[in-house]
Amino acid sequence: MAGKAKNKMKLELGCGLMGRILQLKSNRLRKSSVHSLPVKPSNTAQHKDHAKNESKRPQNHGSKVPKDSFTETVPTPKVEQNPATKSPSNHRATSAYRNIQNGRPSDAARSSVQQNHDSNDECKQQKEHAGNSLELAIARISTSTSHQQNNETKSPAKDLSALKLTGNLIVNSSPRTSVTKNKELNSMSSSYNNNTNKGLMGNILRKSDDEFAQFRSPRNSRVDPEVFKSMGNEAYKQGRFGEALALYDRAIDLDSNKATYHCNKSAALIGLRRFPQAIVECEEAIRLEPSYGRAHTRLATIYFRLGEVEKAMNCNQTAPYVDSILAYQAQTLQNHLNKCNEARKVNDWKSILKETQAAICLGADSAPQVYALQTEALLKLLRHQEAYATYEKTPKLDLDSCNKLLGLARSAYLLMIGAQVYLAAGRFEDAVTASQHAAKFDPSSNEVNAMVRRARAAASARMSGNLLFKASKFMEACAVYNEGLEHDPYNPILLCNRAACRSKLGQFEKAIEDCNVALIVQPSYSKARLRRADCNAKLERWEAAIQDYEMLIREKPVDEEVARALFEAQLQLKMLRGEDIKDLKFGANLVFISSNDRFRHYVTSPGMSVVLFCNKATHKQVLLVLEQTCKRYPSVNFLKVEIEDHPYLAKSEGVNSIPAFKIYKNGSRVKEIPGNNHELLERSVILYSS
Repeated sequence: MAGKAKNKMKLELGCGLMGRILQLKSNRLRKSSVHSLPVKPSNTAQHKDHAKNESKRPQNHGSKVPKDSFTETVPTPKVEQNPATKSPSNHRATSAYRNIQNGRPSDAARSSVQQNHDSNDECKQQKEHAGNSLELAIARISTSTSHQQNNETKSPAKDLSALKLTGNLIVNSSPRTSVTKNKELNSMSSSYNNNTNKGLMGNILRKSDDEFAQFRSPRNSRVDPEVFKSMGNEAYKQGRFGEALALYDRAIDLDSNKATYHCNKSAALIGLRRFPQAIVECEEAIRLEPSYGRAHTRLATIYFRLGEVEKAMNCNQTAPYVDSILAYQAQTLQNHLNKCNEARKVNDWKSILKETQAAICLGADSAPQVYALQTEALLKLLRHQEAYATYEKTPKLDLDSCNKLLGLARSAYLLMIGAQVYLAAGRFEDAVTASQHAAKFDPSSNEVNAMVRRARAAASARMSGNLLFKASKFMEACAVYNEGLEHDPYNPILLCNRAACRSKLGQFEKAIEDCNVALIVQPSYSKARLRRADCNAKLERWEAAIQDYEMLIREKPVDEEVARALFEAQLQLKMLRGEDIKDLKFGANLVFISSNDRFRHYVTSPGMSVVLFCNKATHKQVLLVLEQTCKRYPSVNFLKVEIEDHPYLAKSEGVNSIPAFKIYKNGSRVKEIPGNNHELLERSVILYSS
């Protein structure tokens, strides 16, 4: 009996020790949502200290959990072992079972078991440990489910059927001891059950990022390239060529041996005006499927649009079926180009304009040679602005693509025309670069070599003349600009710079002549217009000066320098005519009418006047519009008539509605505009003041 009592005491001490360890471990686990891994047991001394402390603690903890929390008894998991030896697994199972009975159901599933100190049985104990943990976890789930069913009124039941059992860990299945943790578990479980397109990885929810999952084949994970082709076709129909190109590229990545994909990609490239790449894709489609008629026709069309008549006709003839319309158009285009070449030999620039326009209307709307001929003709006819706009329409090709597509001679011609355009626009460095590239491609061309000399001379004259002008050496600067103009007589930049030198030297007439020529070749050259207005003012040609100043102030209404110059010219003109100037002051061209005589004086004077008939209190917004408009047109007289003070004026002038604008030109009424139509007022002021 004494022996049995002693063995029983050892067993209780052992079970108490394991229970204490698991209790401490469960307290730590409640503070973290991450499952713990097995830990090594402490040494023998620590075991003894824990045993002593455990023997002093009360064993009954059942008061923390209601007695009717569980409706069925969970049996202790049994493991096969040697009957003569008490396995530590039994102690762990007993301890875990006691913890469940004591009201801590989470400890059995969450806590890890200790390793065996016996090295000889280490492998065997690890297998038993895994089996016990699995059985304890299953017992834990059934116990927790029973507990939740009995306490249905206290907390909602949780569906744990969808959760995974992995090793000795139950993913997201352990109930929390606090209300907050229960809410978190409910949120996680509902999120898992409600989102079928999400994957559960432990406690982490990962959303699938495969946007094309619905298009994948059920037999494999490969996306059907036809899906991308169809999407590209829709984008192409809507004019979204960049998006269509990207979709065709994805289809080609999946299946690069489909001629249709390459042909469709070429269509998107044509829409983006990337013709060299479009040619490559068409040639690839023909290589993959030589009998693919659409690829042959598309390639012929590309060459036709680029003005390559011979290549277009060859592609059309090698196609499975010949496009008779395309063949006729190619022959007609060749006739237009032949006429252009003949006209260029005799400097018949107007005929070139006619023939090139006909070629563009025929369909050669992206032909570099056609646009180059048209640009050259406009330059020769001194229509520099139109020439620059036409040159901008030319497809931008890199040098290698240009040489491959057009050949060296025609590439050199294109670069030469580009140098002329840059020179006329004042881009002297770009002109020199382009002419030098042209000389590399065609060194034997006399035209190209002459263009190189011309560009270098003009660039040098402009640079040297500017330095001399800044040094106030106006005579020397004028001489340098003369040298540059000998190579490029109608260069607007050099002409305007020489006009500045002549103005400083008091040669206003010659300066006006230079400005006139510069404005003929480039009408929007504001610097030349301002210089001419200043010279006319110096010569007291006030009307001519006012005309230029008014055009400048319309382009830049906030330019105070131009506005002041305009006011001074208007003031001098009124003085010359003997008009009253006592009410004139700079920045105040809005006049408040105080009498009938004052009103008649303004509306009968030469020039233009805009009169606003309004109420003093209710039409403040219209008055604000009038004030803004008068700032943009300082040469126009703007009058305000308040009908409360002058009702007879509104009646005598036949005003139909209030508010209203009346426009007078040289003493005559020309138009009435409703006060709420501000756009019509702006257009009318521009029309009648010009």
